[in-house]
Amino acid sequence: MEWLAFVMFFGVIAVLLCGFPVAFSLAGVALLFAALGNFVGGFDSSLMQALPSRIYGIMTNQILMAVPLFIFMGVVLERAKIAERLLDAMGGLFGSLRGGLGLSVIIVGMLLAASTGIVGATVVTMGLLSLPTMIKRGYSPSLSAGIICASGTLGQIIPPSIILVLLADVLSNAYQQAQLAQGIFSPETLSVSDLFAGAILPGLLLVSFYILYLLFVSWWRPEQVPATSHDAGSKLNWKQTLDALFPPLLLIIAVLGSIIAGVATPTEAASVGAVGALLLAWRNDQLDMSCIKETSRTTVQVTCMVFAIFIGASIFSLVFRGYGGDDAVHAFLTQLPGGPLAAVAVVMLVMFVLGFVLDFIEITFVVVPIVGPILLAMGIDPIWLGIMIAINLQTSFLTPPFGFALFYLRGVASTQLTTQQLYRGVIPFVLIQLFTLLVLSQWPGLVTWLPNQL
Repeated sequence: MEWLAFVMFFGVIAVLLCGFPVAFSLAGVALLFAALGNFVGGFDSSLMQALPSRIYGIMTNQILMAVPLFIFMGVVLERAKIAERLLDAMGGLFGSLRGGLGLSVIIVGMLLAASTGIVGATVVTMGLLSLPTMIKRGYSPSLSAGIICASGTLGQIIPPSIILVLLADVLSNAYQQAQLAQGIFSPETLSVSDLFAGAILPGLLLVSFYILYLLFVSWWRPEQVPATSHDAGSKLNWKQTLDALFPPLLLIIAVLGSIIAGVATPTEAASVGAVGALLLAWRNDQLDMSCIKETSRTTVQVTCMVFAIFIGASIFSLVFRGYGGDDAVHAFLTQLPGGPLAAVAVVMLVMFVLGFVLDFIEITFVVVPIVGPILLAMGIDPIWLGIMIAINLQTSFLTPPFGFALFYLRGVASTQLTTQQLYRGVIPFVLIQLFTLLVLSQWPGLVTWLPNQL
């Protein structure tokens, strides 16, 4: 009955494309197929007895407790106008250089990624704040769109990223399953700090490639990235610049540094980040009761969505395994010519395509638990695999015509950009992402060196 597992998988995608909520689509289709299989005698309904313990395990998971705190921190920082202050400061710092405004957007995108970790909010914020200014200063609309989309999606890979927290939890379970299947009964563990440490060098490498591309464009086609006039560029105020940069950097170091150094757990560091975000909002005169109420409401909504999807995905994976789908996937991947790297390449291609129709949360909770134990049992490093998945999904979210980041920017810049300009602008950055994946596949030490040192 393995074929029914794949019919169920594609059935979920079809239901999602019809616009039904993700969590209920996953759970509803899985329960429907479980009932169908039980009726025809092809599914053992006793497997569903494991469902309550699975749900209880999700709700009491210590790692996942960090998710609502990181979401709260990101939403507060978004409402505290941190992005606006950073853009003003970096614009004054680099604005007089050719391509300086684009460079400012990339650096601010990196800092926001390390502060908020919420991709959609970053793309929308950067689109609202920087796109009109870039076009007004004579920047190419397509290049401006590409810079904003690429910088806004850095929250996928630069820690403390929410996707890395979720991936760490899922890959940790998959890693333990893989070791138990190999007869290792005292398995090694994978922590959030391992994945955060592994993401630092690839994240900085990606930002460096963005900057190099922008410098190349400023040399090759200088008319697309004009320098700001001397009058505007001379308004640099070092006190204001440091005042805008220092507090977010201090918050990033406090949160990320405490996790990587092992001083605090992700949940403890996230709580420090949430309090720090509130202090920054208060310092910028953005903290009042309406801000707290709206931020709390948004945090609860996003957190409920994440956990509902996790529960739905747990039901889906249980039924998928009940039909023997995981055995079929294992047989397919292990029989591929080319060994483990070929299996990783196929999985990455599938995830890349799924990224057009599914959000990273669904892919993390549905696909990774199926393929993760198989790939890790083949000797793939779990930290390297997690970072490759994160960058792969980030690339998918940038790729025309279905990339989520494109929809975010198109929604807030419909009068300033054409669809053709948007697609043309992001294609070079998609190629940069693919090149980064190639570099990391050839030199995996770029991912594993720092975690091994720590």
